[in-house]
Amino acid sequence: MAIKIEESWSNVLSEEFEKPYFQELIAFVKAEYASQTVFPKGKDIFRAFDECPFDEVKVVILGQDPYHGPGQANGLCFSVHEGITFPPSLVNIFKEIKNDLGKDIPPHGSLDRWAKQGVLLLNATLTVRAHQAGSHQKKGWETFTDAVVQALASQKKNLVYMLWGSYAQKKAAIVDPKENLVLKSPHPSPLSAHRGFFGNGHFSKANQYLAEKGVGEIVW
Repeated sequence: MAIKIEESWSNVLSEEFEKPYFQELIAFVKAEYASQTVFPKGKDIFRAFDECPFDEVKVVILGQDPYHGPGQANGLCFSVHEGITFPPSLVNIFKEIKNDLGKDIPPHGSLDRWAKQGVLLLNATLTVRAHQAGSHQKKGWETFTDAVVQALASQKKNLVYMLWGSYAQKKAAIVDPKENLVLKSPHPSPLSAHRGFFGNGHFSKANQYLAEKGVGEIVW
């Protein structure tokens, strides 16, 4: 099956695209886009991969679902396009960066600049119905994104994994903490940020690790 995705990822994931579950997933997604309001836009489903090629990944941040409000989801977890109001979790991410690194909260919520520096902003589920959180879970996306994490874990080391919340931590359980930096904390959601996301220091810890490995730091 021909999937429009960045070339280095296409090479890594080509076998996955041929598996029966993936064929069923794509049929489901196409039917949903034809009959429902679904986010993100079709061209943005694989944008996390397009903006951050496999060979350039330095940091992996795992989200769960795309945002399900109009105009919010843009294919990168936690990110919104310029001009869109910051969702609460993103507000808290920027607050922690300010606490950790002293950087002012930016004027917009687009995280494209992170992706272009090697931050893979991967949701576990890549599509969602409008206003229906979790509506495309257990349709095959999780199997696909598990394969993405597996490919990274088996073919690359010295990566930073930022795992916020139990869902992300379970998803990346296969990652070897001896060969990578695995950072865990509660999720930045308002429901849990005060239980340990604030003060986790993940952004400075990530840059310290990347510097030690001789890899360029991320300008958060």
